[in-house]
Amino acid sequence: MSEQASRRPHKPYRRPQKDPVRMLAFEALRAVDERDAYANLVLPPLLKKAREKCDFDGRDAALATELVYGTLRRQGTYDAIISACIDRPLREVDPPVLDVLALGAHQLLGTRIPTHAAVSASVELARVVLGDGRAKFVNAVLRKISQQDLDAWVAQVAPPYDKDAEDHLAVVHSHPRWVVSALWDALGGGRAGIEDLLEADNERPEVTLVARPGRSTTEELAAATETLPGRWSPYALRMAEGGEPGAIEAVKDGSAGVQDEGSQLVALALANAPLEGSDARWLDGCAGPGGKAALLAALASERGAALLASEKQPHRARLVERALAGNPGPYQVIAADGTRPPWRPGSFDRVLMDVPCSGLGALRRRPEARWRRRPEDLDGFAPLQRGLLTEALRAVRVGGIVGYATCSPHLAETRVVVDDVLKKVGGAELIDARPLLPGVPALGDGPDIQLWPHLHGTDAMYLALLRRTV
Repeated sequence: MSEQASRRPHKPYRRPQKDPVRMLAFEALRAVDERDAYANLVLPPLLKKAREKCDFDGRDAALATELVYGTLRRQGTYDAIISACIDRPLREVDPPVLDVLALGAHQLLGTRIPTHAAVSASVELARVVLGDGRAKFVNAVLRKISQQDLDAWVAQVAPPYDKDAEDHLAVVHSHPRWVVSALWDALGGGRAGIEDLLEADNERPEVTLVARPGRSTTEELAAATETLPGRWSPYALRMAEGGEPGAIEAVKDGSAGVQDEGSQLVALALANAPLEGSDARWLDGCAGPGGKAALLAALASERGAALLASEKQPHRARLVERALAGNPGPYQVIAADGTRPPWRPGSFDRVLMDVPCSGLGALRRRPEARWRRRPEDLDGFAPLQRGLLTEALRAVRVGGIVGYATCSPHLAETRVVVDDVLKKVGGAELIDARPLLPGVPALGDGPDIQLWPHLHGTDAMYLALLRRTV
């Protein structure tokens, strides 16, 4: 080394600065990836802890939430773009590095954060959590991504629609190809409908409240917080963006709750189905975590009926107990397996079976589920769904009503299950559920009901109503 070179001042080492918002977002993404956690369960305690430990205000919480959910929703699109900017297969990049890159890509392509701020903040995060060496890699990739906007990148990385429609939609709208195919089949074809649905899956869902009958009213809730009327349910209110449902007294004491309007409509349709004879005993056979059970119990109490809420998992049964606590009418919560029930056949007048499913109808709320689920998962759900519906038909008396519900529009979890059980078990008939939701449009050809995020602003809930005939 020359004497002149040796005299050059060394650039002092600068300790990387921790950005609490981006650190929290990174922590949440790592939990989703490493522990198969759900963001809607991981994020609230992280936000609470951040508020307690540092100067973390409402704007910080909103940005952290947007970074986490936006990154998860657009993960497929961002993966395709990142892949185009590196010289190795995506699977060879360490997952923590991918999380930092995806967070940076979302800031660059999915928010209004200025380019220089998005890159510098992401590189600083990389220095903190990955080290200086990999931070240089992050810097190089994000600078490539910053050279084009989202539309230009999508045009580059997505195959043309006329050559591979499903793969095009999968990249453009960030859904796995098999999910695109399944949703398209359930919709019944047409490009406009599937694009509207996929885009709705990528939008932030509204927070919807339910005023539980006999315990609170929509008028009382509206007076307590800034809300809009529900679209379809007489018990629903939509909260203004940024509202905190947990701060509302009625939500704290259980007289109101947070419940998607589609979930409310399923409970209302079952409760309003015409019934001859006794109407005193109702069953929610898959009651956890308790939203539908709480609404059903409130509706039942108005008629002098009693609800039995059954949930297989004890910890979820405890959630049901908490949701029903304070209900004015009689109810009971038990931990029991709906496929091997403790009740006698013909014990109930109305039965709801909201069965475990793939959850493809709630991708707005749980965006990571689209990447976690696999087509073969449906094979695992199939026997359980058929078993639960079969036992529900045995549990109801002749003339009674069974509601079979799923938070999935996948045909293998909806109509195929109902048709198979009707053929195998017999002694039941489908009744038209559509008139039971007056004013709700686009419910399909019937007699069952399929709700959609892009048409109804709800989760994609499915409901079939069956009357036992013998």
